[in-house]
Amino acid sequence: MIAKPSAFIRIFSLLFLFAAQFIDAQNTAVSWTKLASGVWSAQIGQPEKVNLTNTAGVKPRLETINAMPEVEFPLLPAEIKATVFDGKTYLQFPLEVAEKIFGLGLNFKTVEQRGRIMRLHVDHYGGKDDGRTHAPVPFYVSSRGYGVFINSARYLDVWVGTAVLKDSKVPMNSKDRNTDKTWTANPYSDNVSVLVPAEGVEIMIFGGPTTLDAVSRFNLYNGGGCLPPKWGLGFWHRTPTLYTDEQVLNEVVEFKKHNFPLSVIGLEPGWQTKSYPCTYEWDKGRFPKPAEFISKLNAEGIQTNLWMNPYISPESELIGKLKPFVASHTVWSGFVPDYSLPEVNRIIGDHLKKYELDIGVSGFKMDENDGYDNWLWPDVTLFPSKTPAEQMRQLYGVMMQKMTDQLYREQNRRTYGLVRASNAGAVSFPYVVYNDYYSHRDFITALINSSFIGVLWTPEVRSSKTAEEWLRRMQTVCFSPLAMLNAWSDGTKPWSFPEVEKQVADVANLRMQLIPYLYTCFAENAFYGRPPMRAMNLVDGFDAKDEKVEGQLNSSENPYAQATRKEIKDQFMVGDNLLVAPLFEGETSRKVVLPKGKWFDFYTGKLAGEAEIITVTPGLDHIPVFVRDGGIVPMAESSQLQTAGAKTNLMVRIYGNQETTYKLYDDDGSTFDYEKGAYSWREIRVTKGKDGKLKGVISKAEKLKPDNIGKVSFKFISE
Repeated sequence: MIAKPSAFIRIFSLLFLFAAQFIDAQNTAVSWTKLASGVWSAQIGQPEKVNLTNTAGVKPRLETINAMPEVEFPLLPAEIKATVFDGKTYLQFPLEVAEKIFGLGLNFKTVEQRGRIMRLHVDHYGGKDDGRTHAPVPFYVSSRGYGVFINSARYLDVWVGTAVLKDSKVPMNSKDRNTDKTWTANPYSDNVSVLVPAEGVEIMIFGGPTTLDAVSRFNLYNGGGCLPPKWGLGFWHRTPTLYTDEQVLNEVVEFKKHNFPLSVIGLEPGWQTKSYPCTYEWDKGRFPKPAEFISKLNAEGIQTNLWMNPYISPESELIGKLKPFVASHTVWSGFVPDYSLPEVNRIIGDHLKKYELDIGVSGFKMDENDGYDNWLWPDVTLFPSKTPAEQMRQLYGVMMQKMTDQLYREQNRRTYGLVRASNAGAVSFPYVVYNDYYSHRDFITALINSSFIGVLWTPEVRSSKTAEEWLRRMQTVCFSPLAMLNAWSDGTKPWSFPEVEKQVADVANLRMQLIPYLYTCFAENAFYGRPPMRAMNLVDGFDAKDEKVEGQLNSSENPYAQATRKEIKDQFMVGDNLLVAPLFEGETSRKVVLPKGKWFDFYTGKLAGEAEIITVTPGLDHIPVFVRDGGIVPMAESSQLQTAGAKTNLMVRIYGNQETTYKLYDDDGSTFDYEKGAYSWREIRVTKGKDGKLKGVISKAEKLKPDNIGKVSFKFISE
């Protein structure tokens, strides 16, 4: 007879088994596979089938990545740790002492993310950098020149240099708060820790050698940045919600009277028979002949962009076919389509094609696919595809971008629009993120942060309390990815403040003249993954050392005397050559940090400084803009947008007194033929003659390549 084991032995055995499993989990091996030059991937546990890159479905630009320099794996593999335990995946990446971390979503108040705890979660931005934002991209880049991407569509918890390990490389330094004034509430942490609520995940490492190189490889792996049509880089105006076709056309006349540029008219919810929820059908009372209306706008060189949200009205003709493919819950009494199903993309796509694309609509503004918990489906929602509601929330904006982009691709027409939610994988989709949060300063910080994570962001203008604020906002928006005035609520116009009407018109017309330069910046993003608007931290020669301000003990407001960090979060680059330093209402002067090399005032050509901090007092007329030594800025002679078949005459500005070159991009500006090779890079070369004077030339267009450049003149404006 065999004796039964005692209860003690059984319990001991279970504990031993649990401990063994825990030890096994702690020792999960991370095996790296090289995917391309400077790009590595590791599969931890059992990664979920639904992830960010699979959903976007965009092919990596491997040929371009492989043309970049080879780099070694940028971290010590043994210091990257992964554990699958309790149905979750625990990740740990090393940090060096002086290392700075950027990215991890579209943040509005901070640029450097070390020392933060975040939950990356698609949502409307609520005023705090806690990970709940419109584009919570799980990608970060380091000042050491590498990037880390967590390819998961779950809500991710991230501890960025806050989790303190008992076996840290830097020994613990326990201090007595009672007697030691150097005591800190934030002991040193040597790692980034990530919790993925799934039993596996793909992680990727992107090498440099620079931080910009790491961002470029990430963007290229996700298809490269979008290349908008040229009209998308003009000036946009969104009309009040319930405007009729006649009122919209009268608005166009007013723009002409005021000599103000206009490229795109945006129609808000009133163009539909019903909204909140939507029908996606024209209201015949306000727009009795939509095709004729759009044709009239097109005759004026103006495109049309239509507002929508994802929630379908029970009275829409879509519902008959769509109802089997909607979620268990509704939003604003509207049905929520399951965009992960091909049937939904076909049904809605056919509807949009019939009523919008086929009559000439140029694009969409896709609203309210981001959040507010009480304005979105709850996480208990069931979708027909069986995709968890959590993943749907992280992916919904991406799926809507993908569907509409495909519709325009089928017609060989490029589109450009707005969206409230995005994520990794959507780098190449032609959409700009926007929101209702209206802090001008924070808008600029978000614009800076967008360059780390592969999204575009616009600080649109809606209204202002003063003429000064109005002008400062307009000056900023004209140096963003999408220059737009949104009058949906109060009917404001660019000339609403007559005392600054001229300055507003000047900067809007400057925007139009800069389109050749801006278009080239976007082409560099599409072909090489280089963000068109970018943080100073991505600029070679920029050295903004941390300046920590010691925290003052306050029993109620700062009981742990935590220090704050001064960051450079109010100036940015447009391409390689332009440095933009906005002013805000109430400011008459500001400091500007100039990277290495000489920098010149954009407007006058005067030397501004060299690798130093300067103070500028520009007055109201201009937003401060500086050009690097040797910078070439091709501009259109006219502020009128190039029409189909017409050539653009250029005035090329050259700054500094050195020999230099610049590659100017050219294609038809509207189709996808460039993806088949119908494009050219025209070289602008500046050389010194025997007399020491500079001379500029531009290369001829290659045979059978686009040639949309007319007369070219050169202006050497530096002193």
